[in-house]
Amino acid sequence: MLSMDGVSKTFFPGSVNERRALVDLDLRLDTGDFVTVIGSNGAGKSTLLNAVAGRIPIDSGRIDIDGTAVNRLKEHRRARYVGRVFQDPMAGTAPDLTIEQNLSLALLRGRRRGLARGVTKKRRVRFADELATLELGLENRLKAKVGLLSGGQRQALSLLMAGFTHPRVLLLDEHTAALDPQRAALVTTLTGRIVEQGGLTTVMVTHNMQQAIALGNRLIMMHEGRIVFSADEQTKKTLTVEALMAEFGKIKGATFDDRAMLG
Repeated sequence: MLSMDGVSKTFFPGSVNERRALVDLDLRLDTGDFVTVIGSNGAGKSTLLNAVAGRIPIDSGRIDIDGTAVNRLKEHRRARYVGRVFQDPMAGTAPDLTIEQNLSLALLRGRRRGLARGVTKKRRVRFADELATLELGLENRLKAKVGLLSGGQRQALSLLMAGFTHPRVLLLDEHTAALDPQRAALVTTLTGRIVEQGGLTTVMVTHNMQQAIALGNRLIMMHEGRIVFSADEQTKKTLTVEALMAEFGKIKGATFDDRAMLG
């Protein structure tokens, strides 16, 4: 479903600030794979997501989604293939629009919208049914502006919106990092449920080792733009935070100062 072959990206090449964010990176995900990505700051995790989403152009290599080469497609052209949830709960929704209007925009993402009415009676029923699965009572607040929701509610809504049209690839960029522990736990649970029910091919970047172990069927560790450790489904079942810390310890120059990595 997703393949990255020899993908490289260097920021500020030839300058004193040159940084090799991705170095000849290879990654393949089958349909339904859910890979969690960990690594120290500057390891290239977010750059990997941005490369897949088309937010940044790559210098070399090839990216395919569901058999289609998307290298040269702009970000808005890749929207039909990719869903994404960001770290900032404010980033994935339009605060001045209502819940149902946000959902309608998500439903039409990547399509020609024309002049057709965005929110219809039929869609409103569907939206209420989808929101009910979150168990947050949002199905009774369809006409409430999203800006009035809490951070956890907005992130749960962003997650639902990202998976709404069953994207070929779902990208989760530290999407629980800005939430308090209780709401982070809620969104983590929702993530597992939405990905499993939709059979979504997913790449999730996280600083939380425990979360990285608990979610998904694969795990990779990045450092300086490379994948330095990879665990398949069987290996992942045996992983512990201590084992991952030991892997970090093998990498020259790698640090994990962020306490969130310890879960």
